[in-house]
Amino acid sequence: MNMLNFNEVVKIVDAYLLPSISELFGLEGYEIQLIPAHDGGRNVVYTCEKEGADAKILRIAFLPDRNREDFLAEVEYIRYLFEHGGSVSNVVSSRKGNLLEEITHNEHTFYICLFEKAKGKMLAENNYRYREGAPITEYYYNSGKVLGKMHQISKGYTPVHRRYSFFDKYNAEYIDKLIPGSLSPLKEKLVELLNTLKGLDRNQETFGMVHFDYSDGNYMIDFETGQITVYDFDNSCFCWYIYDLANLWTHGVGWIQFEPDAGKRKNFMDDYFETVLAGYRSETEIEDSMLDTLPLFIQVTLMENVVDAFEVMRNNGEELECDEELSYRIKCLEDDIPYLGFFHEIYSCEGPFEYEERNI
Repeated sequence: MNMLNFNEVVKIVDAYLLPSISELFGLEGYEIQLIPAHDGGRNVVYTCEKEGADAKILRIAFLPDRNREDFLAEVEYIRYLFEHGGSVSNVVSSRKGNLLEEITHNEHTFYICLFEKAKGKMLAENNYRYREGAPITEYYYNSGKVLGKMHQISKGYTPVHRRYSFFDKYNAEYIDKLIPGSLSPLKEKLVELLNTLKGLDRNQETFGMVHFDYSDGNYMIDFETGQITVYDFDNSCFCWYIYDLANLWTHGVGWIQFEPDAGKRKNFMDDYFETVLAGYRSETEIEDSMLDTLPLFIQVTLMENVVDAFEVMRNNGEELECDEELSYRIKCLEDDIPYLGFFHEIYSCEGPFEYEERNI
C-alpha cells in the first residue's frame, strides 16, 4: 500500500475525518486550524481554540513506522508524568475515556490524540529573549530543573504499554541498512559507539524513560513566571537519563555560537551547564560517574541527528544527500572530535557547525 504524504493526509482529514474527530473529543464549536509542517515532522497537527475554553492541540499520526502499542505507551507516560507533578502538556481523554483513538479510512489507519496546549510561547517566538527583569541564568536553571523532575518521576514509572528501548532502534543492523555504503568509516564509528554504550551500567537510577528530544523547540515558556511546559514525546524511549542532559548541552551552544574565541566559548559552556545541572540536581540525583560520560553522550546525540537525517530523506522518498550541516556532524563522529567540535579548529563562527558537502 502506498504511503500517504503530509498534504494528502490534510486533504483526507479536512474532507472526511474532522467531524468524527470533533465528536470523539468534544471539539464542537472549536476553531480548528492546521499548524504548518516543519522539516522532519511526522504528524499532522492542529490548534483547537474556543472562547472561554482552554486551547488544545490535536495530533494525527499517519506514518506506518509506529503501531498502537507505541502510541499508547507514549500517551500513558505523558499522563503519568502529569499526574505526578511533571510540567508537561497533559493528554486529554476522548469522550469514550481513551487517551488514543484510531480511525481507518481507505485502509489507512490514523492515530489521534488531543493535548492541552502549553501556556506561553517558544523561545524562538520571543526572539530568544528571556522574560523582562530576570537573568537568563534563571532560564538555564529552570530547563535543568524541569528535566530533573521528569527523570525523578520516571525512576518510579512502571509502564503498562512499553516504549522501545534505545538498542531496539540504535543497533548495527539498522545503521547498516539505513546509512549508505559509501559512508563505511561513519558506520564503523557508530558501531564502536554502540559497543561502548553496551558496557555502561543500566540501573533504575541511570536508565529509564526519557524525552529523547528535550530542547527549546519542544517546550513553551510562560514569560510572566518563567514556567516551562514540555510536549512532543514522539521520540521518548528507554535510555540513559544523561542523554537528555547531553541534548540540553548541545542546545546551549546557540547562545555563544558567534563568539570567535574558543576559550570564551568553553568558559561560557562550562558556566551554562553548571547552572543547568544545579537546576537538575534540585530535583533528582545524578552520579559524577554518569556525568563523566557527557562527552560520550554528546556523540550519541550526533548519532541520533545523523540517523534522523537519513530517516527523513527515506520517509520523504528523497535522493540521499549530505549538506554542510550533516557533513559537519559526520566529520565529528568519524574523527572523534568531542563536544560538537565547538572548541576545535574545525569550528567556524562564520559558518557555525558546517563543513564542506560530500558526495554519497
